[in-house]
Amino acid sequence: MSTTNPKVADAPNSNLQKDPDDWTTGDDPMTGAQASYLKTLSEQASDPDAFAEDLSKAEASKRIDALREKLGL
Repeated sequence: MSTTNPKVADAPNSNLQKDPDDWTTGDDPMTGAQASYLKTLSEQASDPDAFAEDLSKAEASKRIDALREKLGL
């Protein structure tokens, strides 16, 4: 019996990191959690233009990643 957890295993086929452009639901509107987090990050980064209410899930994810990098998180 394998003791490897596929949800956390760092394997080539791992779904832990998937490019937002490849998400099947990437064109759906961003989630409430994404909107809240993006709004918070944009305020912390003094970058209000990073937030927009009409973003897709994929675009919100990309902006969150960019702001996290900018803030060193």
